[in-house]
This record gives sequence, structure tokens and C-alpha cells, in this order.
Amino acid sequence: QVQLVESGGGLVQAGGSLRLSCATSGDTFSTYTMGWFRQAPGKEREFVAAIRTSRHTYYADSVKGRFTIFRDNVLKTVYLQMDSLMPEDTAVYYCAASQTILSRIRDPAKYFGWGQGTQVTVYS
Repeated sequence: QVQLVESGGGLVQAGGSLRLSCATSGDTFSTYTMGWFRQAPGKEREFVAAIRTSRHTYYADSVKGRFTIFRDNVLKTVYLQMDSLMPEDTAVYYCAASQTILSRIRDPAKYFGWGQGTQVTVYS
């Protein structure tokens, strides 16, 4: 089972940028779809972005054009570059792995190996 560790969160002013990283030591990283999700206080965990083994990428409408997901299979790491951050992006960000079909790529129930999360706080 894959074990993931997120890093890179922090406090940033609106309009700023952060890059999140999610690393694993497992040998099967390159075979997984990797996803980023976030959860704000009092809200459900929501899909942010995903990248398949083919490197095709998928985004929530709320982050499209501002966030970029990419992966490095040699370093066994998936990244989330977040630009033009807004206060509503404030949440704990999680990464997870999946082997799901495309139609379920936004469903957190289809992911496993959740990391501990990293806090992102955007102030105006």
C-alpha cells in the first residue's frame, strides 16, 4: 500500500503562489493516478486536481487556469503549483493515489494512501 507525505503548505497573501509536494517511497508510484483534494473547516473534502499515468490532467472548475498538477515518476513525487491564490483556497490539502476509471477520477472514495495533509491559508 502506498504511503504519501505532503509538504509545502503555508500562509500566503491573496494573489500569491505556493507549490505543494507529495512524495512516496513506494515502487508503484508510476502506475497510479494521483490526486489532490482539499478540505476547509466545516466542509466536505473536495476534488482539486488529478493526473493519470498518461499525464493527462483534470481540474476542478474553481482552480482551472490557476493550479497546475504535474508528476515526476523518478522522484516519485506529485506537485500542485498554485498561482493567483484566493482566500477561498484556504484548506488542508491532501494527496492520494488511485487506480480508478476516468469517470470516477473526482471521487475521493476511489483514492487511497491519504497523507496527513498540509495547511494552506490565504489572507486578503
